[in-house]
Amino acid sequence: MAVGMKKALPGYRLGLGMTTAFLGLIVLLPLAAGAAKAFELSPSEFLAAVWTPRTVAAYKLTLWTSFAAASINVVLGLTVAWTLVRYDFPGRKILDALVDIPFALPTAVAGLIYANLYIADGPVGRLLMPMTGEIAYTPAGIVLVLIFTGFPFVVRSVQPVLEDLDAEMEEAAMILGASPLQNFMRVILPNLIAPTLTGFTLALARSVGEYGSVIFISTNRPYEMEIAPVLIVARLEEYAYREAAAVAVVLLAVSFVLLIAINLLERRSRRHG
Repeated sequence: MAVGMKKALPGYRLGLGMTTAFLGLIVLLPLAAGAAKAFELSPSEFLAAVWTPRTVAAYKLTLWTSFAAASINVVLGLTVAWTLVRYDFPGRKILDALVDIPFALPTAVAGLIYANLYIADGPVGRLLMPMTGEIAYTPAGIVLVLIFTGFPFVVRSVQPVLEDLDAEMEEAAMILGASPLQNFMRVILPNLIAPTLTGFTLALARSVGEYGSVIFISTNRPYEMEIAPVLIVARLEEYAYREAAAVAVVLLAVSFVLLIAINLLERRSRRHG
């Protein structure tokens, strides 16, 4: 079947060659160059660059805020995707278009807006201050902007699957006496696990590497409010290019491990479904 398609479709060799060249030049070559720069350090120098109290604090803050934001985005994304697909209401197309705004809006602008809104005397921060304390310049503020930047990934991963679900399966389940909750848990939810994991993975990967929005809503203090991408920029400003590349390699390795683990879970869920 696959061989027949290769023969029938025109431009197979050209398309494959362009795809390989694109991935090699745009993706693999920069990654390889960064790794080569980092490995100019000796093993002891590499370890000294990537494993200090400052870098460990930056890794921890980056990972837990990214994971928290991606987890919250799963709940919000599923809710929004379900609402946009299953209900018809005035303004639905406008709301659907608003989901993509984080893709188009520069992240630095988002960080600046959130910082101004959630500072102690900001329009929103003034209202929340008695209940939550100040949100801007705290880890909660970082999670907030990471939710904003990663939110569309979950919605756009789940939404097409919901649109393509066979309504006859749900109707059959209802006819057989399934309650709405049973219908959702046994008919709908198994089909949503794989796309939800995909959205979670994309949101998590985006959050781990996010820089522009975080610098405006974080104090960027070392050991306390400094994420790993900010630390990399700090090393570059110190002209410590190899040390910056070393931290970037560690961050890249962590991202790869997370992506591989979640992709394995996604494949398993697809087979189960």
